[in-house]
Amino acid sequence: MRVGTVKEIKNHEYRVGLTPESVEELVAHGHDVLVETGAGLGIGASDEAYRAAGASTLSSASEVFAKAEMIVKVKEPQAVERAMLREGQILYTYLHLAPDPEQTRDLVASGAVCIAYETVTDAHGSLPLLKPMSQVAGRMAIQAGATALQMEHGGRGVLLGGVPGVLPANVVVIGGGVVGFNAAQMAAGMGADVTILDRSPEVLERLSTHFESRAKTRFSSKANIADCVRQADLVIGAVLIPGAAAPHLVTRAMLSTMKPGAVLVDVAIDQGGCFETSHATTHAEPTFVVDGIVHYCVANMPGAVARTSTYALNNVTLPHALSIADLGWREALKRNPHLRAGLNVCGGKVTYEAVARDLGYDYVPAETLIG
Repeated sequence: MRVGTVKEIKNHEYRVGLTPESVEELVAHGHDVLVETGAGLGIGASDEAYRAAGASTLSSASEVFAKAEMIVKVKEPQAVERAMLREGQILYTYLHLAPDPEQTRDLVASGAVCIAYETVTDAHGSLPLLKPMSQVAGRMAIQAGATALQMEHGGRGVLLGGVPGVLPANVVVIGGGVVGFNAAQMAAGMGADVTILDRSPEVLERLSTHFESRAKTRFSSKANIADCVRQADLVIGAVLIPGAAAPHLVTRAMLSTMKPGAVLVDVAIDQGGCFETSHATTHAEPTFVVDGIVHYCVANMPGAVARTSTYALNNVTLPHALSIADLGWREALKRNPHLRAGLNVCGGKVTYEAVARDLGYDYVPAETLIG
């Protein structure tokens, strides 16, 4: 198969779909790999490194899209990229379609086979292709929140870990999954006063056992969220519903109960955000203020640590990319139900139930299109 990867064009996105090492693996399997010139510069990978791995470099994304049978990316395709997709072409990347009707419309119109990293599952029911970026985003959320708490960014002027004789910051993490766990790890490690909220008794027990006295746990009811948010210096929104829009757990009315200069970090912004007042921002302008509360809502947080993120992502996406290239998408999805769960749009049909429900499309099960 002819596999292509292009330079990411979303603002301040430095990651790349394939590392030179991943290219070498694809080439060893007998596939041709096409790489847009400069695609890997954000992770320190030169065009020479890609050519040494066996890839051909092309001067433009349009050439890669025109020649490749499968496009491997990181971020969802932007409008100019969606216009280059063709019927039957495979797109393998993060999509996050539920809060993005324009992208969904364009992908449906393209007729392409669109496999979303974020809905691929595993035998444990988790989301292995989302996990490494969730780990990065969770850890980064505390760095970003700590910075936003500084006076020059509009924050309360609170040091996360405090100092002897002065209380540390009160950090509230809503959601005890991968993002929340990693955020809590970083916050507790820096000496903050950490509370984690989740609705699952099993998750709460696991978190309590792991953190012991270093973090508190509370059931994620409306009343408990409101109580915790009122006391917080920093709130991390770490709630994910696979393939669907995130629920708004912190309402605008709650902001008036918070401490002026407190910070909200919405890691769920790719799914539409879990704070009512969130809207997506970029690394160039990461924060905004609503009712005296600083909001950090960068939609591609892991892009700021592109090298770490790209290699972590390739570790989990490459095996499926090899399977699709070796077997063709139909056979690969037929053999692997976990990869099949990643099919979101195919041949003009929406094949992921949550996306179809949220955006008003007819849901067509993937099995009916695989044959």
